[in-house]
Amino acid sequence: MLKERIITALILVPIVIWCVFFAQGTHAFAAFAGAIVLVGAWEWTALMAWQQPIARALFTGVVAIGLVAMSLPHLKHLQPVLYAVSVGFWLIAVRAVIFYPESARFWAKTPILVPSGLILLIPAWTALCYLHQESPLWLMYVFVLVWGADTGAYFAGRRFGKHKLAPKVSPGKTVEGFIGGVILTTMIIVAVAISRDLNAMKFAAFVGLSLLTVLASVMGDLLESMVKRQAGVKDSGNIFPGHGGALDRIDSLTAAAPLFALGWWVAGGF
Repeated sequence: MLKERIITALILVPIVIWCVFFAQGTHAFAAFAGAIVLVGAWEWTALMAWQQPIARALFTGVVAIGLVAMSLPHLKHLQPVLYAVSVGFWLIAVRAVIFYPESARFWAKTPILVPSGLILLIPAWTALCYLHQESPLWLMYVFVLVWGADTGAYFAGRRFGKHKLAPKVSPGKTVEGFIGGVILTTMIIVAVAISRDLNAMKFAAFVGLSLLTVLASVMGDLLESMVKRQAGVKDSGNIFPGHGGALDRIDSLTAAAPLFALGWWVAGGF
């Protein structure tokens, strides 16, 4: 499994870096991210236990329409609203994760899961594209925060993990792993903040937003784990050997990207 994860990562990371930094214009990245999100939309329908291909394709099509709509110039002014809706959704999701499995009787229903899938995927893609347009470096910064939180949690959890973080949702995650991820990303955040030569207020805002982004990335991971546990599956799909499905790769970003994009927009950049 570890070998497959490494091989897949060695293939995916260069593709992501090329799309972010070297592809001409913003369209290549938007198309690449859009493809991943649409695969994630298809996988979400499986987590809702939908069997009919037509119904699954319809939901995926609705997500595609949402992506196209949010790329239209005359709708760009709605993007901050979309980010705010996403952040509000994640504040509610915290409670669902904390009180799982009791909370499942409220959210594990098609009328809740359908709009939840839309709120998960459309704002995330919009935020990623927005940050890419602002600067590929800032988009990569969000990626590094998510990867750093995941990497720090993995190694700290393996070495020190004893206390379960959310045993009913994701038994493999530990408090020690979470702390390890926060420590690693905090070092990254402070280093970047110092390099930006920000004034005291901007420095504090940047560090605070970045730490909240890290916490959001953990929530994104936990929420998808909760939905998969309710659906009785280990992975959302098998498109990436050793890594599962598209949702398994972007679950943290679905929470982290809109939050960071909203903070960036409010602050007017850093």
